Amino acid sequence: MSADPYVQSVNAHYGRGDLGGVILESLRAAGKEVDALTPDDLALVDQFHIRGKEATLELARLAGVERGMRVLDVGGGLGGPARTLASELGCRVTVLDLTEEYCRVGEDLTARAGLRDQVVFRHGDALHMPFPGGSFDLVWTQHSSMNIEDKERLYRESHRVLRVGGRLALHEIMAGSRAPIHFPVPWARDPSMSFLRSPVAVRALLTATGFEELAWVDVSAPSLEWFRQRVAAQATPAVRPLGLHVLLGADFGLMFKNQVRNLEEDRIAVIQGVWGRP
Repeated sequence: MSADPYVQSVNAHYGRGDLGGVILESLRAAGKEVDALTPDDLALVDQFHIRGKEATLELARLAGVERGMRVLDVGGGLGGPARTLASELGCRVTVLDLTEEYCRVGEDLTARAGLRDQVVFRHGDALHMPFPGGSFDLVWTQHSSMNIEDKERLYRESHRVLRVGGRLALHEIMAGSRAPIHFPVPWARDPSMSFLRSPVAVRALLTATGFEELAWVDVSAPSLEWFRQRVAAQATPAVRPLGLHVLLGADFGLMFKNQVRNLEEDRIAVIQGVWGRP
């Protein structure tokens, strides 16, 4: 692992050392055949963002995703959106993530789902993308920017690796009108790893970077309802082997309750956007 303290913090927050084994055991407990998985088998644990697979397909429609597109999923984690884009829309997807364990486990899950020829993983830094310029038709981010302070460099790199005419599709949590946010949240246990900017600031930054706005949608309201439903479900005694608690650990209930508060109190906003590279 890198000696960089920030990289170590990110890996410590998202990694757990035994994640692959825990996920497979959870899948078995849910009655899944772990050697012949489908993306839907994994959706409750690998769509690590608000509104899950529904939001992934919604963003794909907004971005005009087409079969055969070369997609870079920045901060793609275990590869849930990547496998969805590959299996349902025929894309060829590269997942770039800073958490080494996510890349390793994601590769294994992808192989078990029979998608190794369409989805590949690279362990690396979104601020130093290891790809030549113009390599991709689409750069995709779902809840990837909250841990990244240097958003100027993030979007410069995204612009660089896109071909002319390519698109950036984002589904991100941004700062609301009130501060601070309530911690812990899924991306950070305290402010040291959380770097939110307002929608106004992000739009201005993307324009200054050379992108052209094609779509911008505030999806905070359906996001709040999604969190409310999941907090309510926690009150029932049913045992659920699959879910984001597998990734988030014992604090997941508090994290979800804090997200309800953050959205209700306008401390965060959830945005989907599509930007072109002229």
